[in-house]
Amino acid sequence: MKLDRAAIADAAERLTGRIVATPVQPLESEELGLPRRLTLKLENLQHSGSFKARGAMNGLLCARVGSDGVVAASGGNHGAAVAWAAQSLRHPAHIFVPSIISGRKLEKLRLYDAHVHVTGNEYHDALSAAHQFSQGRDCVELHAYDQAEVVSGAGTIAKEIDIQVPDATTIVVACGGGGLAGGLATWWGTNKRLIAVETEGTQTWATARVAGKPVNIEVSGLAADSLGARRLGDLGWNALVSSQAESVVVTDEEVSAAQTALATKFGVASEPAAAAGLAALLSGKTSISEEEHCVLVICGANSD
Repeated sequence: MKLDRAAIADAAERLTGRIVATPVQPLESEELGLPRRLTLKLENLQHSGSFKARGAMNGLLCARVGSDGVVAASGGNHGAAVAWAAQSLRHPAHIFVPSIISGRKLEKLRLYDAHVHVTGNEYHDALSAAHQFSQGRDCVELHAYDQAEVVSGAGTIAKEIDIQVPDATTIVVACGGGGLAGGLATWWGTNKRLIAVETEGTQTWATARVAGKPVNIEVSGLAADSLGARRLGDLGWNALVSSQAESVVVTDEEVSAAQTALATKFGVASEPAAAAGLAALLSGKTSISEEEHCVLVICGANSD
């Protein structure tokens, strides 16, 4: 499959009735010193607790799933999404996760009756184990962020935002392997200002920009279980470069403060990755003018 706007439009049609068209929530944000026009896109209310359900379901609907089912490696959210989608479509699921997975995400995997394999200390270890497991089996493997079907599913969020917030000019979104940010970038190109936010220890996009290509990083920090790809995916890289996406890197302390603000001031449950975008705004590391209408994607809520 080619990753483009047509693929995202097809994914949106394919997913109709299978995923949640998640709501948006305008914020009274002056008390935080933020622009007046700030809206949250609440993917934390999606099936399996994150945006990943879109790509997982689209990937399975596009695939021929053999008798051995589906195999996926994940820091947690993609695995939960694949397990949910597989259960919905009555396929067995084998999910490989690193030891840093949060207890809540592990609980989600078991809730969806997945066969859970805990291996290694980071996502890359789980990915290697998943590849090895798949050899010789009649199964389909879904990559968490560098597979066109998965990224086009994530990109359907952009199509929804166009309908829900038609005057949106600026999108702030967390970036790990680049699947979500890449999907949004593919849909909008340079038509919107896209700000991709990472944490110290998960800055694959920031590092790739300096190097001129995706390169390996050392993964660490508060959001490592969800943003902890060792390198940016090629699909995300190409889309983010083409869209002229911006890069912001925030600290774990800034993420924690943003996570608390979302919960206490706006009643929004979020995991660290989902709070990274607000951290970029609250820390002043990126600025939004009064003329812009900013949409902040709250990508998930699977946090302990």
